[in-house]
Amino acid sequence: MTTAPAKPHHVVIVGAGFGGLETAFRLAGAPVKITLLDRRNHHLFQPLLYQVATASLATSEIAWPIRYLLRDRPEVTTLFATVSGVDTSGKRVLLDDGDALSYDTLVLATGARHAYFGHDEWEPFAPGLKTLEDATTLRRRILVAFERAERETDPRARAALLTFVIIGAGPTGVELAGTIAELAQHTLAPDFRNIDTHKARVVLIEAGSRVLAGFADELSAYAQASLERIDVEVMLGKPVTECSADGVVFGGTRLEARTIIWAAGVCASPAAEWLGAPCDRAGRLQVEPDLTVPGHPDIFAIGDTVTIAAWNGQPVPGIAPAAKQQGRYVAQTIKARLAGAAAAPFRYKHAGSLAQIGKRLAVIDFGRIKLRGAIAWWIWGIAHIYFLIGIRHRLSVALSWLWIYARDQRTARLITQGSSKVAR
Repeated sequence: MTTAPAKPHHVVIVGAGFGGLETAFRLAGAPVKITLLDRRNHHLFQPLLYQVATASLATSEIAWPIRYLLRDRPEVTTLFATVSGVDTSGKRVLLDDGDALSYDTLVLATGARHAYFGHDEWEPFAPGLKTLEDATTLRRRILVAFERAERETDPRARAALLTFVIIGAGPTGVELAGTIAELAQHTLAPDFRNIDTHKARVVLIEAGSRVLAGFADELSAYAQASLERIDVEVMLGKPVTECSADGVVFGGTRLEARTIIWAAGVCASPAAEWLGAPCDRAGRLQVEPDLTVPGHPDIFAIGDTVTIAAWNGQPVPGIAPAAKQQGRYVAQTIKARLAGAAAAPFRYKHAGSLAQIGKRLAVIDFGRIKLRGAIAWWIWGIAHIYFLIGIRHRLSVALSWLWIYARDQRTARLITQGSSKVAR
């Protein structure tokens, strides 16, 4: 009588972002079966999402089909599905269509979503930037604003159309503000006949005391001065108290604007709710030193889904390199467990913080080494190109940036998702 072969250890990964995909990559060669779930069919390079929103890059240059990335991994099954919960007692992932998937080890890499600090009603007027759909929606709003202004004869209405408000002065807000200003002052200027795009207002509003609060003071000051040199209006210490189709109210001042972009905050996915696990005010799971969920050693959580003080006693930042490090650690821990070994606690190694300001300037904080200006921009560009997947994407993005650098032209200025009759 023959004995049936033992089933391989089943690892289910929810989310194909930086952390989830890194976990799958690093589990290559392990005696496991992997199922990777995501509600979208592509992996997205989020650090460059704002460049799609501002017509600098096409969607295909920063996203890749998940199946393509894992096509040479027969032990990996990719499923296009939306998770609605986790049955921890039955060790099952619950899907929104009523189906369920069993697991031996579960990795939650479900990312984050926009947070409006109790004002979710603002979202239709001030969309955020987390997905390709968000980026193309914002690109449409930005470009349509210029097109409608070209036809508008009322000076007040035209001024509102040419006013662009970004709420939140972190890296995303700073990068959006700088790029929209460059778009108005250089790229679009020769293309219109009835409006002067140089008169477009780009207003960056921050409730805190400075831009790029996570950077060193001198780099924050440099970023603000650089933005102001390209006519970005930086408003500090003035929280937004109202968003509507007509504009915003901040610091008691009303500003009429037809394009508002939210870059002020995020909250975690509902993973903590699925598990009934402890979380912080932003909904991020509070995990153990080995990135497992308290009380559930068979469930790991990584990336923007979690909070952990594993960076010299400080919380690990919600950035792509951190998610990749966590994914790598989880894969190593799973391998160690299957081999009967233990793993040391997770420790984050910070490689630096980067932010672009317009098309030729950036700031980089490597800790002891701080760079700014054109040299920082070149390093910023090289670093981002390096982390793109595939030679074709690297070449395409590099050529797009060189074209923008040399000619001030952004070739992805396509208005999609509607006709000229659709205002928003």
